[in-house]
Amino acid sequence: MTLSEFDSFRPAEPARRRRGGKRGPGRRRDNGDGSREMPMVPEPEFTSYYGRPVVKPAPWGDDVAAYLFLGGVAAGSALLGAGGQLTGRPTLRRNARLSALGAVGLGAAALVKDLGRPERFLNMLRTFKVTSPMSVGSWILSAFSAGAGVAAVAEIDRMSGERLPLGPLRGVLRAVEGPAGLEAAVFAGPLAAYTAVLLGDTATPTWNEMHGELPFVFVSSASLASAGLAMVTTPVREAGPARSLALLGVVGDVVAMKIMERGMDPVAAEPLHQGKAGTMLKWSERLVLAGGLGTLLGGRNRAVAAASGLALLAGSALTRFGVFEAGLASAKDPRYTIEPQKRRLAARRAAGVTGDAITTGS
Repeated sequence: MTLSEFDSFRPAEPARRRRGGKRGPGRRRDNGDGSREMPMVPEPEFTSYYGRPVVKPAPWGDDVAAYLFLGGVAAGSALLGAGGQLTGRPTLRRNARLSALGAVGLGAAALVKDLGRPERFLNMLRTFKVTSPMSVGSWILSAFSAGAGVAAVAEIDRMSGERLPLGPLRGVLRAVEGPAGLEAAVFAGPLAAYTAVLLGDTATPTWNEMHGELPFVFVSSASLASAGLAMVTTPVREAGPARSLALLGVVGDVVAMKIMERGMDPVAAEPLHQGKAGTMLKWSERLVLAGGLGTLLGGRNRAVAAASGLALLAGSALTRFGVFEAGLASAKDPRYTIEPQKRRLAARRAAGVTGDAITTGS
């Protein structure tokens, strides 16, 4: 007899019946289907190896969740900065450009902290692999950061009264800041969406189930965060584009979340409504609706606009953190992996699909 560290997880065996016992008159051993013998193998039940997780939870912490949020703030802010640039709103342009640089800088720091060493991020830039969301995302982040950085440095130089030690480069900076701001805006959408593709590409049950609609949720969430930040930092006379983006983000966020949940397997969607993730997402919806209502009814009042912007910022953050926590929770319970798989298998067989790798297991 051998002992294993997993023996403590083994369920107790049922008591065995002694051999040689006599059956009462008129009774026979059957299985309810007319056969006289009991089955040698019991009916299979849902289980996993000693109840352990089927998939390995992602080794990510709150640093990655913060990066998801800050990337959305940066992306939307660059878009608003380009809007301010094209419509002659210098205060909105300046604040949005600085917000984009600050958010992408903090987000990159959080990402590097999770990676452990800065050179690991640089190693991801050694190749470009279209089929890898991580590889594509690294290049998107780098291209966005270059444009956002140039545009923000131009604003900082103006704010300092041209005291930055740029010398002859100041003329070059003035010439390229406009194209740089527009370049950052071009990469804003991909930056806001690629992290959703990255999560959906994993084997984590809840993230994988929402892979089709999660990019729309993240783009809407980025609109909320950046618009809310602009409403806090920018006077209402120049914050019109931010209010419009906020209202679009509210509609997009609420609708995309509902459509995503309805399209998911009911079991895989459970972590979105339970525990820490459920609490976050519930408050996220409340704050988003409150911020949207405040923007619609009182967005031209400075105090109301600032309060609404803070609500939208908090709602966006809770959306990102809530989705992140729901995925981690789903990976820890084997039920969220096995039951949706069994349901998909039964659906394929009911549809007459019997010869592929999913139904044959080969």
